[in-house]
Amino acid sequence: MSSQDSAQESGGGNGAVSGGVSGGVRAGAGAHVHRALPGDRGKSGSVLVSIGALLLGMLLAALDQTIVSTALPTIVSDLGGLEHLSWVVTAYMLAATAATPLWGKLGDQYGRKKLFQLAIAIFLVGSALCGVAQNMPQLIGFRALQGLGGGGLMVLSMAIVGDIVSPRERGKYQGLFGAVFGATSVLGPLLGGLFTEHLSWRWVFYVNLPVGVVALLVIAAALHIPVRSQKHRIDYLGTFLIASVATCLVLVASLGGTTWGWGSPEIIGLAVVGVMLAVVFVFVEFRAAEPVLPMKLFRVRTFTLSAIISFVVGFAMFGAMTYLPTFLQVVQGVSPTMSGVHMLPMVIGLLLSSTVSGQIVSRTGRWKVFPVAGTAVTSLGLLLLHNLTENSSTWEMSGYFFVFGLGLGLVMQVLVLIVQNAVPYEDLGVATSGATFFRSIGASFGVAIFGTIFANRLSTKLSSALAGQQVPPGVSTDSLKADPRGIAELPPALRQPVLHAYATSITDVFIYAVPVALLAFALSWFLREDKLRASVTAPDTTQTLASNPVERSSYDEVARALSSLGTREGRRAIYEKITARAGYDLMPAASWLVLRINRYGWAEPAVLAERSTVPLPVVIEAARQVEERRLATREGLDLVLTDEGRAVAARLGQAREDSLAELLGDWWGPERPTDLQQLVAELNKEMCGSDAERPHDGSAGLAA
Repeated sequence: MSSQDSAQESGGGNGAVSGGVSGGVRAGAGAHVHRALPGDRGKSGSVLVSIGALLLGMLLAALDQTIVSTALPTIVSDLGGLEHLSWVVTAYMLAATAATPLWGKLGDQYGRKKLFQLAIAIFLVGSALCGVAQNMPQLIGFRALQGLGGGGLMVLSMAIVGDIVSPRERGKYQGLFGAVFGATSVLGPLLGGLFTEHLSWRWVFYVNLPVGVVALLVIAAALHIPVRSQKHRIDYLGTFLIASVATCLVLVASLGGTTWGWGSPEIIGLAVVGVMLAVVFVFVEFRAAEPVLPMKLFRVRTFTLSAIISFVVGFAMFGAMTYLPTFLQVVQGVSPTMSGVHMLPMVIGLLLSSTVSGQIVSRTGRWKVFPVAGTAVTSLGLLLLHNLTENSSTWEMSGYFFVFGLGLGLVMQVLVLIVQNAVPYEDLGVATSGATFFRSIGASFGVAIFGTIFANRLSTKLSSALAGQQVPPGVSTDSLKADPRGIAELPPALRQPVLHAYATSITDVFIYAVPVALLAFALSWFLREDKLRASVTAPDTTQTLASNPVERSSYDEVARALSSLGTREGRRAIYEKITARAGYDLMPAASWLVLRINRYGWAEPAVLAERSTVPLPVVIEAARQVEERRLATREGLDLVLTDEGRAVAARLGQAREDSLAELLGDWWGPERPTDLQQLVAELNKEMCGSDAERPHDGSAGLAA
């Protein structure tokens, strides 16, 4: 649809306007508009309430990825099972990762509101059961149930935003979800420590219940979205197979050398089954109508390399985040709450470098330096963490944590961005979630493998520390592993070697991760620095901090990117650009006014200024110029376009559409998809006088 068509359909004729929604209206119709205001505000308020409930749902799912880490040492002391500690984190991640694409497709088919409510219910049941768990196997099973619901909260909350707000506003609201992720990465360890220290580790899970119930009630009452059923061929078999492959391989990494020997029939059997299922998965994905992970993506070199590097980033990040609180609490004697505080430098480094690198790439188009530098700094960070001892100072630990976070952040944003740039439009959504999927799988492996190394090293080193020593009754290697709090009761001569055993067992984990990080560093040199499309912008933090992929459609991804570009440009810059492109020397505000009148049929300048954020002098000056150029005439207090004015509006609209098409680059070719054409037409209408710019709601304006 052309901009001219869209303008005419929007009421661009000599007065026809749909719904009487203009802020500036014909004389005698003012009462109608003022009667409409409360309804409009109520609708806007309903959207804000719904967004608030969605944010609560996202908060729950995101918080449970980080809040448990500081509680783990206490959980182990209470329930035992140190060798299975990693599974408290891994079970949640695996379940959420496997469930995410399924929730996305089911939401398309059966309506997202009911599915979102179901996801909250599953999550809350899992949370309640985690809180009453009596042993480690129970807790791990209930964490998997919680993760199943958490995956739905992630993907559906993001998708529902697209159902209730326009593409132009979507970037702003998705930014709020990114802020929630950033906040949870900081708040999670702190809250986990506070609940563990002052209440009980069980409150790490119980806290979800009141928040989730509020979200459930608000969603039921306030969220009204149309059920737009889209027929999908859900890849149930592919989803099941990839979850099974990941589970088998993580079980091998977690149980090998601890529960069972590496050469035991159980471990060999799990490894063989995992490999066989992987082969079947590849075969199934080649034949699936809508594969959960299309194999054709691996023909794109950039995607394949980015997937491997993403795996390594997840491996290092979540492996370290899981075991650093254990080091702080057991070795350094820090309280659970303060262990969360000690972790802040890592999170600050990560947020700082990911935000800055993403913005630099979006502005300059140069990106290769960041994955190279990021993997190098991550390797350095792991080496520094390996040097931590029981005698390390707070400043030393904070510096090492900051360097490690800095390295992770440098590479996280950019990996999603370059994958989006490397694939065709139709694969944009699945490639974005695919890149994050590999980081999530890497996280599961990192936590499991770090846990295995830690458990094995600890058994050996505790045995050495206790050998030949006068050991108090009831103290043994197994008792110190089962309850680290027993270290405080040891005599000083024995406490020091035991603390050293714990310290080196944890820090040795990081040296094993260094070769993996160096592999990613080597692979990053082989990335080809293709020129970035103008529409590829820094992803929000939901894509860089989430441990599980947030599946969005290709349409959603482009809408997000173009919306953020429009926001970054600013209203004045947008109208300056399209005015120059159309070949006119009008004021930016005059172009805005012409397009508004064209969309709604008329405008009363004084009311327009009163109801919008554009100052009255700017509107009056724009109206004067429009009248002097004979682009509009007065009918009472209202301005109505002349034939010449409608021609100018058509050229301005076409200039905006051309600008959007230019941003899309080679996606805007002869074979461009219909939904992309509809998106450009929709954004064109919104940016050139949309409902979001209605002067009566005062929610948006032109920085003229």
